[in-house]
Amino acid sequence: MNESRTADSIPVAMTIAGVDPSGGAGILADVRTFVAFGCYPTAAITSLTFQNTARVFGVENQSAATVREQILPVVSDFLVAGLKTGMLPTSEVISEVARIVRDQRLPAPVVDPVMQATSGDSLIDDQAVECLVRELFPLARVVTPNIPEAERLTGLVIKSQADMTAAAKVIRNAGARAVLIKGGHVLESRDARQESSKEAIDVLDDEGRVTIFREDLIDVGEVHGSGCTLSAGIAACLARQYDLEESVRRAKKYVTDLIRNSPPLGHGAKPLYVQSKQKVAADTLGLDGAEKT
Repeated sequence: MNESRTADSIPVAMTIAGVDPSGGAGILADVRTFVAFGCYPTAAITSLTFQNTARVFGVENQSAATVREQILPVVSDFLVAGLKTGMLPTSEVISEVARIVRDQRLPAPVVDPVMQATSGDSLIDDQAVECLVRELFPLARVVTPNIPEAERLTGLVIKSQADMTAAAKVIRNAGARAVLIKGGHVLESRDARQESSKEAIDVLDDEGRVTIFREDLIDVGEVHGSGCTLSAGIAACLARQYDLEESVRRAKKYVTDLIRNSPPLGHGAKPLYVQSKQKVAADTLGLDGAEKT
């Protein structure tokens, strides 16, 4: 990394993730989010997926060397202020990304442990999951699993807010500094086991300090790319020097607005998209909806 560089006039954010050619998730969703939050987007591709809003048809993973050769020219040219990882499909890629984060002194990343597509197709094997926990979680500013991902990481069955809090602690004890468990899946797909089906609850455990975020549950059916968009929003806000809690709050508000306002596109899960005529000012998003425990 060029140590003599000063901060760029616009915060630079980087995503290291897969490509969803339908545009709903992965790098395309991340880039849209970085721009919405006023950051300059950069990216490195870890995997080419063959998918649309309905299903995954196949995957072509990149090598660790190919991923490295994408990242190094960018970080030598720009002072990266915010970093997120998405789909890291193999142990070799995960180890290489962790090595680059350490060696290049990149910002502590937002690690979105992408394990399966919205359609349910698996995107990462158990060996790679173990490597992710061992090598990348300790470097992360925050890890952002959804409910199925948190269950796979912890072996717990998550049915409630208390279960989410317990799972976040388990993941943090495995080496992560902070964990945000995204609760949309718990309320969207497990209503029968919940006291309320009117709220989407996320749990943030930041070094033992727990914050509960509550938003109205917007019933638009299955959505595509909400996790990618949320983690990219957090990374962008961190790049703009917000603290973690406020970054999560702003990113959640942005995702909620997208879910509410995105037009119907495709024949499967609803992709999140801001139409050009809509005015979304990321720095003025509401900051309500959180409580401390």
